[in-house]
Amino acid sequence: MALFDHFHNVYDVAFKPRLLRTLLKDHVPDQNQPFRSPSDLSIVLSAIKTHRLLSESVTESIDQKHIDKWKTAVDSWVDRLLALVSCNMPDKCWAGTCLLGLTCQECSTDRFLASYSVWFHKLLSHIQPAAESHFVKVASCTSISDLLTRLGSFPNAKKDGTSHAGKLIQPVLKLLNEDGSEAVWEGAVHLLCTIVTFYPSSVQHHYDIVEAAIVSKIMSGKCSVNMLEKLAACLALLPKSRGDEDCWFLMMQKVLLSINVNLNEAFQGLEEEAKCNEAIRLLVPPGKDPPPPLGGKKTSGEVLDKAARKSEQLLMSSVTTLMLCCCKMLTTSYPVQVTVPIRPLLALVGRVLVVDGSLSQALLPFVTAIQQEFICSQLPTLHSYVLDLLTAIIKRVRSQLLPHAADIMRLLTVYFRMCALPELRIKVYSVIKILLMSMGIGIAVHLAEEVINNAFADLNPIDQGIGDVSSRANSKASTGALLQTRHRKRKHATTATGSSEEQLDRVNFEKEVPKGYTTFIPVKIAALEALEALLTVGGALRSEHWRLKVDLLLITIATNACKGGWADDERVISLPSDATSTQADFQLAALRALLASLLSPARVRPPYLAQGLELFRRGKQETGTRLAEFCTHALLALEVLIHPRALPLEDFPTVNRKSFDNGANHKYPESMYSGGQDLNTPFSRGPLGMALGVPNPDYDLYDKWLGSDDEIDIPVTDPSKNRNNVDDASEAFRDHQTEKLPSVDGASSPKVAKKIDHRSAATGADMREGGTEEEIMVESHQFPESISQEESTFPAVISASTSTKIEIGKVASDSGALDPGDSEIATGNDVLLAKGDSFAIQGENASTAVSNSERSKGLVSELDNESSMDSFPDIVDADPDSDSE
Repeated sequence: MALFDHFHNVYDVAFKPRLLRTLLKDHVPDQNQPFRSPSDLSIVLSAIKTHRLLSESVTESIDQKHIDKWKTAVDSWVDRLLALVSCNMPDKCWAGTCLLGLTCQECSTDRFLASYSVWFHKLLSHIQPAAESHFVKVASCTSISDLLTRLGSFPNAKKDGTSHAGKLIQPVLKLLNEDGSEAVWEGAVHLLCTIVTFYPSSVQHHYDIVEAAIVSKIMSGKCSVNMLEKLAACLALLPKSRGDEDCWFLMMQKVLLSINVNLNEAFQGLEEEAKCNEAIRLLVPPGKDPPPPLGGKKTSGEVLDKAARKSEQLLMSSVTTLMLCCCKMLTTSYPVQVTVPIRPLLALVGRVLVVDGSLSQALLPFVTAIQQEFICSQLPTLHSYVLDLLTAIIKRVRSQLLPHAADIMRLLTVYFRMCALPELRIKVYSVIKILLMSMGIGIAVHLAEEVINNAFADLNPIDQGIGDVSSRANSKASTGALLQTRHRKRKHATTATGSSEEQLDRVNFEKEVPKGYTTFIPVKIAALEALEALLTVGGALRSEHWRLKVDLLLITIATNACKGGWADDERVISLPSDATSTQADFQLAALRALLASLLSPARVRPPYLAQGLELFRRGKQETGTRLAEFCTHALLALEVLIHPRALPLEDFPTVNRKSFDNGANHKYPESMYSGGQDLNTPFSRGPLGMALGVPNPDYDLYDKWLGSDDEIDIPVTDPSKNRNNVDDASEAFRDHQTEKLPSVDGASSPKVAKKIDHRSAATGADMREGGTEEEIMVESHQFPESISQEESTFPAVISASTSTKIEIGKVASDSGALDPGDSEIATGNDVLLAKGDSFAIQGENASTAVSNSERSKGLVSELDNESSMDSFPDIVDADPDSDSE
């Protein structure tokens, strides 16, 4: 290599063979060079995966000289590895075997298909006969597994792969049965799972032998918990080798029968005999032959003899492993549809959960204190595994579990009341959450009370343990601060439900909390997730008796959890079972539940919407965190509650400026959807529904706002005349303004103003050309009480489809009342004058305007009875509720 033979950049093909040769020279041993350190392999592995040094992928524009150099470098790499695999030195053989497995994953397709058979037989030589080094055995099993996994992605090589996999069954079983290290067993089980997954037909002739070997290893008592989990997963995959429904059902039946037989001995004296008989009867109905024992007759007998000699610890480990096998069978995909034995599974779940270690008086002489002590020490583990089994049942069966829903609800209700361990309460909450989401509102109606009672106990603000939610006094002050952010016009929303501060003092916990009870943060998170699921599924049906309490609890928890600042992920709180959670997780769960509370349908407006918006707004400012990301999403989801009447103006057709001369029709389309189809949406009612031509007589707010369906129509005048007479109109208006109209009292009628020329216009108005719709909304913020019902008129909404646009310069004075000097409005040939609190209408259509004014008397009378203007809704800039002709 020339000293200054540079390449273009890091993506240059010339760089890859040079780097590969450097790695081969400096970090990969050969026959003469010793193997320095296993850390060298990590350097090689990282470089090969990062730069894809073995891929040999090039484009057509690459020079053939560089392609040949790369191919030569990969050839040298493979030759070096094959030499290391055949080496007699265990360390070099181990290094070569590991790197050959990496080559099977990273090399090009052409090279792999041309060389996999040679590589397979090289690796097989270390399994049959087995090598002396355990490291070489484990590395060989792992590399062969990588080779078979890659080969399984080529359909044309499926037959050859099945042939190679069949050669591995006996050597793998031999590794599994010998008394070697657990690492070798783990490598053998991993290879066996790969064979069953990708080449199931190769195991079909050895099915019974493989089952016996796995069950024997489970019952041996020599495996760790991690190894037992891998064995359970392998046993659950075994029915795939035959691929029919009967095989899966038979395996499930044998596993359940073995569990119940072992529980008979473990629970002796702690349960009723009827429970045991019921579980066995459901598995083996009267008159039918029982299935063969799990693992075969010989294995089953050996297991029973060993179980009699071994301690109860072995019995419990076998039971939990078989329960895990049931979970894997329920959650793992299967090539055909199978029938799940729901009743036997639920009977097993109920049998375990009802045992709490207590003894009846009749059984006291038959159970020693040591036996009771051991069973009580193992019960939490058994309950945890059986709750996992219940979760797997719900996930697999889903809505088909409905005929058994009553039994599940009864079982969960009874167990929830006696369950006190944090790890178990977390799992119960998880089971309930999955049950609610999978079975819907029918389950929510019946489980709501139990979920809420337990959630109140776990989330109570009095708790001062780990992750406490603070006291009522602090939450009262914090919530009060958030209440101040509410808009003045929304005061009436809180009067119906009472202030948040008052309600916090009236919080009534349905479940009495024991003194000194401490709730861990993971338990609080699980409770919040269960409440979120309850509100999501069943917040709208028969929730009146608990909805307000839950909403209050959630806003209190969220406010108190976030009042001390936004937490980071570094503060970790652990449980005895190594389950960890952070204060940030708790805050996120509280905000998620609060969002569900605000969005869940209810009969009334969300009472704590303002406080929730303030929390989400503050959380959004924590840029770069999960809380900020969720708060941004929450504000977007709540936008529909903040502005429910806002129409997307861009969805409606616009009018070209040139069309004004010919007139424009500014009506909304009858249907905004394709094909003119009507769509029943939440916006098809109320103001939006009116705008879309879907009237809703029950929408009171719309009627109170407009007061009448009729509008004061202003005849259209020629725009050129208006432009020519702007100066005259201004002068006439100034002359009219010099005359002072008399004030209005309660008994007199408003006098009609002096007649004004038909071409006059208001001084405070701009007469401009353009625009698609002319609308003027005049709103008075103060009505004198002296105006009687017969003599008052309501400020009108004036709409006209003209080519001129009238803008009001000043509508109201600083005090809120209409300014007498600036409240006169004139347009076209019709003039509407407002002087002080009286209105005079002149023009050609005066009688029509007076008729329209009389129709609005009823609304003004209703407005006079209001103590304030709080009942008026806010005015949106682009008002969607006004119709145009």
